[in-house]
Amino acid sequence: MKAIVTGYSKGLGAAIAAELLGRGIPVLGLARGRAPDLAARFPDALQAVELDLADPAALTAFLAGGTLASWVQGSDMVLLVNNAGVVWPVGPLAEQDPAAAVQAVTVNVAAPLALAAAAVRASNGAERRILHVSSGAGRSAYPGWSVYCATKAALDRHAEAVALDGDASVRCCSLAPGVIDTGMQAEIRATPESRFPMKERFVQLKAQGGLNSPEACACALVDYLLAPRFGSKPVDDLRNA
Repeated sequence: MKAIVTGYSKGLGAAIAAELLGRGIPVLGLARGRAPDLAARFPDALQAVELDLADPAALTAFLAGGTLASWVQGSDMVLLVNNAGVVWPVGPLAEQDPAAAVQAVTVNVAAPLALAAAAVRASNGAERRILHVSSGAGRSAYPGWSVYCATKAALDRHAEAVALDGDASVRCCSLAPGVIDTGMQAEIRATPESRFPMKERFVQLKAQGGLNSPEACACALVDYLLAPRFGSKPVDDLRNA
């Protein structure tokens, strides 16, 4: 069994990678930066690749190379955790940077979908489990989050369509993990209320201790990923699982 984790160098992604590695599952980590602490703890089980998933040319070059195929070769089960994501641009359309919208769609949608296809193509004969880290924002619309809501909804529809393909060796789930105390949450709380009217809700969640830790969430998420039932619900919420 081997895993691929995007955005593995910080936040929830780092916690997921650490949880997998701690269970003896080697991880190919894809991120813009490095995770020296993880590399020091798991020098033989972590392979790190510096890759900016917002750069279509870099992503295409990586997919055309042999790193991913070499990583999954010979594995009886391949796990792909599409964790990397961005919340920006935030605000009504008139205040959104179009270039930021392009980057968000590349990171939040194009990269997960391309990596899912590449991982399946490279691992013929193995069981493939694909987990998209989605959000409640993909299931409900929020003011100021039109791009974020749309990109997370895209992951939900992708997982549902993959299930309809009927390949029993490919299981895919778009999973909302709940509200987690990460850098993204700090970004949300720092956003002017004029751009994100629901900001106060997240400020209060932090103040009242309502945010889950990345480590606790990662433990539950990996349990879910490895459970026999994984993929039976293409769209799910970790809090209700």
